[in-house]
Amino acid sequence: MRPFDYTRATDPAAAVAAVAAQPGAAYLAGGTNLVDHLRLGVAAPAALVDVTRLPLGEVAERPDGGLSIGATVRNSDLAAHPLVRARYPVLSQALLAGASGQLRNAATTGGNLLQRTRCVYFQDTTTACNKRTPGSGCSALGGWTRHHAVLGASEHCVAVHPSDMAVALAALDATVVVLGPEGERRVPLGEFHRLPGDAPERDTVLRHGDLVTAVELPAPRRESGSGYRKIRDRASFAFALVSVAAVLELDGPPGGRRRVRDVRIAWGGVAHKPWRATLAERALRGETLEPGAARALFRAAADAELTAARPLEGNAFKTGMVRATTAAVLGALTGDGHDGDHGERAEERR
Repeated sequence: MRPFDYTRATDPAAAVAAVAAQPGAAYLAGGTNLVDHLRLGVAAPAALVDVTRLPLGEVAERPDGGLSIGATVRNSDLAAHPLVRARYPVLSQALLAGASGQLRNAATTGGNLLQRTRCVYFQDTTTACNKRTPGSGCSALGGWTRHHAVLGASEHCVAVHPSDMAVALAALDATVVVLGPEGERRVPLGEFHRLPGDAPERDTVLRHGDLVTAVELPAPRRESGSGYRKIRDRASFAFALVSVAAVLELDGPPGGRRRVRDVRIAWGGVAHKPWRATLAERALRGETLEPGAARALFRAAADAELTAARPLEGNAFKTGMVRATTAAVLGALTGDGHDGDHGERAEERR
């Protein structure tokens, strides 16, 4: 590990000024991702600015009924917050699906959004990786690709974003509040992370010195329900092969014919960023759900999104897995939990 300067910021503006003044400086919060990268040699900042003592650790109700989540709120505290559990169960479920209890006690909201890929080639400094060293090549292409992207990848990078929380936030239409050298701005969560293109080293649209200060959630609608499901190689402390977050609004009485008023679906484990399944959403909006037959409609909607999928040799199973998981999550939200269960579980195991 290389030596670096360390300072503890006293207020957000001072933190931004300190990092913006040094090209090699970075922020330190929970450190659950950055400290690993320091040890591995993946990151070598010239200076770290500690933001853990900044007044960004509150969850507050907004006047419109939404929530403002401070950037240093711990993942475990956010998952357990009464308003999150009651109004945004998809977010609580996603947070509890991530990492381990010990890590959730340390990890922060802002740090979770900014964590970097767990691609084994990115973390191994002896291999070529365009994300770690631009222009060096991508060792994953032609390598071990079980955990890699099937959507939105490029010839320069096929890594996926590892966050569970960010997938839920994408389905919730969250907004990221950013303080930079030029002042404060708000970035929709769907525009916050980038696809790799020809610059995979850039995970987000943040500029040097930008500090995430909060995440804002819109007020939930009374008729909506939400849920999250994660498929992984082991029951805990594993990153998603695929995951699905959904928010669903229905018209009509439970148990009868119901119409999809609105739906928001986000997928994890399939792309360089949380993947908002807009084509699947479009296919479902306005559709009438027949009792016992809704899951076929959900699978067809997922297939509409998957027309753009480009699986690699080692991860073609992900398309069937995300289709099945999407149908399972939406089926649970509609109460249509019996149609096609056996086939969907078989797809998930492949």
